[in-house]
Amino acid sequence: MTTLTLDDVAISRGAGPVVSHVSLTVRPGTITALIGPNGAGKTSVLESVSGIVQASAGKISVDGADIATMSRRKRFKLGIAHVEQGRAVFPSLTVRENLEITAKTATHFDDALALFPELEKRLTSATGLLSGGEQQMVVLARAFAARPKLLLLDEMSLGLAPVVYLRLMPIVSHIADTGVGILLVEQFAHLALQIATEAVVITGGRVTYSGSAGVLLSSPETLHKAYLG
Repeated sequence: MTTLTLDDVAISRGAGPVVSHVSLTVRPGTITALIGPNGAGKTSVLESVSGIVQASAGKISVDGADIATMSRRKRFKLGIAHVEQGRAVFPSLTVRENLEITAKTATHFDDALALFPELEKRLTSATGLLSGGEQQMVVLARAFAARPKLLLLDEMSLGLAPVVYLRLMPIVSHIADTGVGILLVEQFAHLALQIATEAVVITGGRVTYSGSAGVLLSSPETLHKAYLG
């Protein structure tokens, strides 16, 4: 079981700071929804955890060990899987080949495929020929096949029909139930809050709410105030 902790993290990109003083904790088997207006810095927070960008201040730790200076590869080996925006599949490879990239054993492959039985009939299809929803299923299944300890999910709903996205949400909950800690960035705040345990709202690069997801779900006024900063 693995716990992710961000303590007073700041991130700068280009001309200046993107986020500052961000603190949060993602515990095993829980979902933390990271929500806020567009451009608030949510994606940058995920990228600082996976190593795409380096934090300019603060501490990022896994089970108390600082990972802020580790390479992306080392972080992946620690069990940090990052599903980025845009359904990053390998389009010329088949569905089977996409999953085999991360699945270390046949059991890992089978468990990942079991999340999305509809992919079984598409195993020999080039992933680039699949629908957007099917490609997102491949991306999630591929991440789960790696048996992550921490899963970073960035805007799964982008470009998807609502019915497809609603199909994915219970799968995210199931992955958390296996003991994986999940940090979820999502534009549809209410959908994210329905499956999240904790919530962190970022507005203007700073945290304006950190606490129970249920509180925000049951109090639109509190959510509105957090978005306004």
